[in-house]
Amino acid sequence: MIVIIGSGMAGLACARRLADAGQASIVLDKGRGIGGRVATRREGPMQFDHGAQFVNAHSAEFAAALRHLSVADWPDGTGRTHHVGVAGMSAIAKALGAGLDIRQKSLVTRLHHDGDGWVLDLENGSLRATRVVVTVPAPQLAGLLGADHPLVAEVAPVRLAPCLTLMAAVEAPAPFITLKNPDDPLSWIALDSSKSGRPQGCGALWVAQANEAFSVAHLEKSLEDITAVILPLLCERLGVTPDRVIHAASHRWRYARVTQALGQRFLCSADGTLYLGGDWCIGPRVEAAWTSGTAIADALLAQG
Repeated sequence: MIVIIGSGMAGLACARRLADAGQASIVLDKGRGIGGRVATRREGPMQFDHGAQFVNAHSAEFAAALRHLSVADWPDGTGRTHHVGVAGMSAIAKALGAGLDIRQKSLVTRLHHDGDGWVLDLENGSLRATRVVVTVPAPQLAGLLGADHPLVAEVAPVRLAPCLTLMAAVEAPAPFITLKNPDDPLSWIALDSSKSGRPQGCGALWVAQANEAFSVAHLEKSLEDITAVILPLLCERLGVTPDRVIHAASHRWRYARVTQALGQRFLCSADGTLYLGGDWCIGPRVEAAWTSGTAIADALLAQG
């Protein structure tokens, strides 16, 4: 049995490729939703893509995959056009995961080999597997495998940066669709309600994402305090007063963006029974996670 830990894009891509080849797998995820950072937060009639803002294809294979994943074009106001999920970025993950055996709220606390195969310790019980694919963020691998595992040492150079994200509804005309400035504390601001299929009539729905320095400085604050420090910055960039804000909430992405990648598509144990992958293998793109997961599936299928 093949078990995949993590239902982000890498884990879903791996399971999808296996399923399309007739090979079943079980996907375990600790959360209530799938997709990892390809996510959409819903608040009553409002919704926000509070993780990955869009996807772009750099390879013909990923471009072909996107055609089956509920996407639409999104002109960002700067002359560039991206792909976004309809009607939310989470729709991409849902389309990729359709029909797969995905078990949510299944936290794996430890992963070890006992001579007969892999044992996955869960919060409630355990699960055995002949082959395991782990697609969690690189800094979390030591907690699963143990700090002395040889593959953990190989991921030591990998670095991921946090990102604090504000979701806000503002009753005021939108001065732009996107604003990008890596040197600004709010390095990315997007009019989320300008994307295809998004809710209308709830004001202008904005997503603002802080740069690395700002996110590190405020990472451990409560979500309420994070909102309190980011919201005035957004109001200033939009040229509105705080009384025009009808909703505001924050999200903390502790492992949001790959700043130092591994430089290969995945890692594999010497016996071919343990695979590690994710966007951290290749770079800070949704496509990188998909490529890593797909490559792992191809390696598993090649084993027979």
